[in-house]
This record gives sequence, structure tokens and C-alpha cells, in this order.
Amino acid sequence: MDVRFLATAFATAFTIIDPIGMIPLTLSATASDSPGQRNRIIDTAVIVAACIMLFMGLVGRSFLEYLGITLPAFTIAGGIFLFLIAIDMLFARPTGAKRTEAEEREAAENENPAVFPLAVPMIAGPGTIATILLLVNIAHGDKLRLAIVVVAYAAALVVTWGCMRASTFLLKIISNTGIHVVTRLLGIILGALAVQFVINGAIQTPVFHH
Repeated sequence: MDVRFLATAFATAFTIIDPIGMIPLTLSATASDSPGQRNRIIDTAVIVAACIMLFMGLVGRSFLEYLGITLPAFTIAGGIFLFLIAIDMLFARPTGAKRTEAEEREAAENENPAVFPLAVPMIAGPGTIATILLLVNIAHGDKLRLAIVVVAYAAALVVTWGCMRASTFLLKIISNTGIHVVTRLLGIILGALAVQFVINGAIQTPVFHH
């Protein structure tokens, strides 16, 4: 068992999806829906997000190879991208990797927010897809490592589903301040992971081996 890869996969999955951060986002996206409708929307959103993430995990590596993008290059780019998300999380700013202002306006006009904006881009956004591709590439086709990635993101989705389902109750307990504190802590972890990805990518770059 590759304990380091296991820890990296789980830490990355939970920090980038940010189940706690999904609580206020869920409530704002489903503000005009009844509790029953909200639950159905949440169920659909998580299923759609899971399908998108699985699809990208399956075809992503082949797509990168087709484009001629090397693992070190993608690892460095992915690390930089995740670091930018981590900065937004640290300063409690809405990150463009989750949603843009234009997307928020469109979401407010959308009758069923399950697919947009909840599934995409709030759960399975560019940041989530980037980390999946990153981990799948680092796995190098190792079946155990690939299984770890699947389990890590499945676990993060289950926890996210639970947080979204109990969003009204959890917001009363945690409060917005508590959510910001958790998001900042996750931002620190994500920032450290992002820097490590960049370092790993730089080390793997052929120019550093000469």
C-alpha cells in the first residue's frame, strides 16, 4: 500500500471539492426550492458530477498524450492552477475555478440548478478535473493507485452529498464563520500540495537531470 499516494489522493480530493464550502453554495442555489426538491436536485448534482469525474479520469490521460503534453509539464501547470485556487480559499474569495460572476447570474435564472451550477462547476469544476488528471497521471497505470484515486473521490463525493443534504442543519451549527475557518485551513493544505506538485514536476523535467 502506497501510504503517501493514499494521503495525497484523499487530501487533494477533499480540499478541492471542499464539502463544507458546498453548504452555503447549495442553500443559495436552491433557495426557492422546497426541501423535497432540494434533495432531488442534490442527488442529481452529485450523480452528474461523479459521471463527469469518472469520464475525465478514464479519457484524460489519453487526451493529454494525444496533445503531446508530458506528465512533468501537466504536474507543474496543475500545481500552479491549484495554488491560485488555494490563495482564493485562504482569503475566502469566490474562486473563478468554481464559478464566475456571469455563471452566478445565469444560475439565479436557472430553474433546476442540479447540473449547472451545482454539478458543474461547483463540484466537478476545472480544479477538480485538473486534480483527477494529475493523480491519474502520477499513478502511471498502477491499478492499486488508480483504485485509490477512485475511492478518494468517491469518499469526497459521499461526504459532499451528506453536507449538501444537511446544509440547512449544518449551517446553523457551523455558521458562516466556521465555514470560512474550515475553508481557510483547507486552502493552506491545498497550497502545500500545489507547491509539492510543482516541485515534483520540476524534478521530473529532463533539463534538471543534466
